[in-house]
Amino acid sequence: MADRRGLKTVVKMKNIVKISMLALAIALTACNKGTSDGTTGGDTITLIHELDTVQVKHNPTRVVALDYVSLENLDVLGIKVLGVPKEHLPHHLARYGDDPEVVDLGSVKEVNFEKLAALNPEVIFMSERLESSYPELKKIAPVVYIRIDQENFLDSFRDKTRYFGTIFGKEKEVDAELSRIDDKIKAAREKIEVAPGKGLVTLYNGGKFSAYGRHSRFGFIHEALGVKEAVENIEVSRHGQPVSSEFIQQTNPDYLFVIDRGAVVNKKAAEKSEIENVLVQKTNAYKNGKIVYLNPEIWYLAGGGITSVNAMIDEVVAAF
Repeated sequence: MADRRGLKTVVKMKNIVKISMLALAIALTACNKGTSDGTTGGDTITLIHELDTVQVKHNPTRVVALDYVSLENLDVLGIKVLGVPKEHLPHHLARYGDDPEVVDLGSVKEVNFEKLAALNPEVIFMSERLESSYPELKKIAPVVYIRIDQENFLDSFRDKTRYFGTIFGKEKEVDAELSRIDDKIKAAREKIEVAPGKGLVTLYNGGKFSAYGRHSRFGFIHEALGVKEAVENIEVSRHGQPVSSEFIQQTNPDYLFVIDRGAVVNKKAAEKSEIENVLVQKTNAYKNGKIVYLNPEIWYLAGGGITSVNAMIDEVVAAF
């Protein structure tokens, strides 16, 4: 027991250090940047993220978003974008796919570098799906890396969202959005924490389940919203812990949350009978009508922007 307490203390200290580092991540510097012809540019921002330290023009106008978290935040703040990956574009961002003035840059995993460079962007926003492409991307323009730390989701979400307020001079707007989300989370927790029952979060993909617990990719349900875990110590992995239908039956969750990956990646939703098979039907979740199908565009494709976090809270609260 002493070893486990010691391990928890070490993990807690690491999390505190991470939060402190994120709190110091943005520094606004008012400096005149000289250009090759001797004229001066506008203010720049020194931004420290997990991959680099970059100089970003303050309030840039030539903006590209290569991930949907960034696109959500830019959309909420009314920032025009020149190009986005239109493959698998979520429905709540569909207007960018329909806009001929917004260049299609491929997918969130494979970017068309030629089209991107032709846009002559002043800043590029990207996520960890393109992490291996960072060296090439930064040759085109300063790159802002948006990665939400799942072990400290809320603090990381707040800090990364504030990047946008700092860069575009919209700090008040961002703080207002974050304040509204904090209020929603508080109200959600008050409702969920007094409700009986425990939940299990799963990803369904081509006939196979993966489970996600606290501090995982979908741990927001437990960590932020207070849904009790039907099983503890689930392996923390981006792809989850592979589990069987027998595991789900034995775990017997009162709430079974399901994210159907195939519905967004293959654009074909799984048959309900595949997921709610004879073993799953033995759970309390099935018997009480508490199998909750979460929007995979929100949870799988986005899941860390202002729009998606609001929707995530609403979907979970609706189950209670």
